[in-house]
Amino acid sequence: MGKQTGFIEFERKAPGYKPVEERLKEYTEFVVLQPEEELQRQGARCMDCGIPFCHTSGCPVYNLIPEWNDLVYRGKWKEAYERLELTNNLPEITGRICPAPCETSCTLAINSAPITIKQLELAIIERAFREGWVVPRPPRFESGKKVAVIGSGPAGLAAAQEARRAGHQVTLFESADKIGGILRYGIPDFKLEKWIIDRRLDQMKAEGVEFAANVKIGEDLSARYLKRMFDAIILTMGAGEPRDLKVPGRELDGIHFAMDFLTLNNKYVAGDLEFNQIISAKDRNVLVIGGGDTGSDCVGTSNRHGAGKVHQFEIMPRPQDWGETWNPQWPQWPSILRTSSSHEEGCERDWNILTTHFSGDKRVETAHFKRIEWQKSEGSPRPKMVEVPGSEFELNVDRVFLAMGFVHVEHSKLLEDLGVEFDQRGNIMTDGKYATSVPGVYTAGDANIGASLVVRAIYHGREAAHQADMHLKAAATT
Repeated sequence: MGKQTGFIEFERKAPGYKPVEERLKEYTEFVVLQPEEELQRQGARCMDCGIPFCHTSGCPVYNLIPEWNDLVYRGKWKEAYERLELTNNLPEITGRICPAPCETSCTLAINSAPITIKQLELAIIERAFREGWVVPRPPRFESGKKVAVIGSGPAGLAAAQEARRAGHQVTLFESADKIGGILRYGIPDFKLEKWIIDRRLDQMKAEGVEFAANVKIGEDLSARYLKRMFDAIILTMGAGEPRDLKVPGRELDGIHFAMDFLTLNNKYVAGDLEFNQIISAKDRNVLVIGGGDTGSDCVGTSNRHGAGKVHQFEIMPRPQDWGETWNPQWPQWPSILRTSSSHEEGCERDWNILTTHFSGDKRVETAHFKRIEWQKSEGSPRPKMVEVPGSEFELNVDRVFLAMGFVHVEHSKLLEDLGVEFDQRGNIMTDGKYATSVPGVYTAGDANIGASLVVRAIYHGREAAHQADMHLKAAATT
């Protein structure tokens, strides 16, 4: 794959960013891809490694990465797109927001710099849209069966498109006022502008997918109605139950779940709300609790509001500092310190911090903490948290965002009325093939496996649709 000596001749060149002072003035994307000639050289770096770990273990959707790397190198962009769309319904999304575990498992990452796989993926799909290669693919035959997909995040979009292309009538239900789920309301526009979602929805509409936004299944429509009107149901509503911080003072004004903050801001950017209707970080001393991507998104959004100061605290230990281009834990995703573009825009970070309580007069004014250590626990593979004596400290804050992840799918009236069973973690239980305990009802994505990557949700959405399709076809022949 690629050029035989490409990985020796050419260095890795990742995309660039617009300057911080420029990008903080707006919510548009700021990633700048390399020019076409350089992209071809990046594709040329893909070596004939024998076992492409990027494909077999790194990519949750099993993209045919070496194949389209080679085709980019050879200038065969349309063929590269044809390989890309075989496995991924939303490469324009993953090419923007996926953390790229494929790159950390690239064979070159054993002792060198990996291929810029994510950059090439985005370049391929954006060229495909420009050239008009991305066209509707409606089914050749209609099955006469109806499929309902509940939830329009990445799993729901992928499931709906695959089920429709299999010939079923598909209605995609969304409780919010616009289609897109976490892609529209949870991810800031500076990482994913929403016209990108709308562009894909236009294709799905042309293929025959019906969209029903602002519909709460279980309230506006009953589960009983759903089961009566549809031959199969696919639950893809995500992991909507946020992890709370149950400490004294949590009830004070100014403390919010991260997703509430991000959702309202995305509606403001879309023109659906005024700035005075959202949770503002302007001139605030902001504390973000939680060190993941959602926390990083809160940092970037707060800085665009014009926050006075932004802190981000994490209860887990500081990861290993790593300045090399290769992966110290190849081919696994390494536990190393990562600095996002939002962190570069302005943020003070700290680790091993336990939040003990908040204080203030009706509104949060001070956050109180202790430092902790994680020590090996005898007889248990998990380390135990130990407080450091005399390490108490406090921070003046007037805006706190809780970004500590999600517990499980929201246990809604819909799930109660359907009668699906849950696993020990509170996620929707399946038989291992996406079928729930209720006949004809399937689930995919975070609602089933818990909060995870967008690319993994896409894969599970595709697979759940295929399982539902096989069930419907088998039922039609009996």
